[in-house]
Amino acid sequence: MTTRPELVRRETGLTELNGREANIGWLVSQATSDLSQLVRDEVQLAKVELKEKGKEAGVGAGLFGGAGAIALYGLGVLIAAAILGLATALPAWLSALIVAAVLFVIAAVAALLGKRHVSRAAPPVPKRAVDGVHEDLEALKGHQPEGKSTP
Repeated sequence: MTTRPELVRRETGLTELNGREANIGWLVSQATSDLSQLVRDEVQLAKVELKEKGKEAGVGAGLFGGAGAIALYGLGVLIAAAILGLATALPAWLSALIVAAVLFVIAAVAALLGKRHVSRAAPPVPKRAVDGVHEDLEALKGHQPEGKSTP
């Protein structure tokens, strides 16, 4: 007479795995080991993703600081142009205005680049790692994520 566990093993093909008899304890142990490795991999991915976002935020903040400094120089040149314009009727003030305009354009470009870098880093959540954990949980529940098929 065949017992229920033997029948299940025979029907599922789990009589032996890698030369070892496949019992429930071994399968649970293997699943626990695989799950631990999966969690470690997801944590490592989260660390890498947060590091990348931190770098982007740093570059963006640096560009914002640079934009502020250049705008401050532009303000100084604009003030100098106003003083020169009021003090004399010579066109020296016109050249100062042109320099100020160029500095403000540079500041605007740096500010836009800084904004783009900061927006890439926000929100500071490891999105790929979180999505991976959600997919793993769905797989453990036996569901297929949308758009995914089994190999």
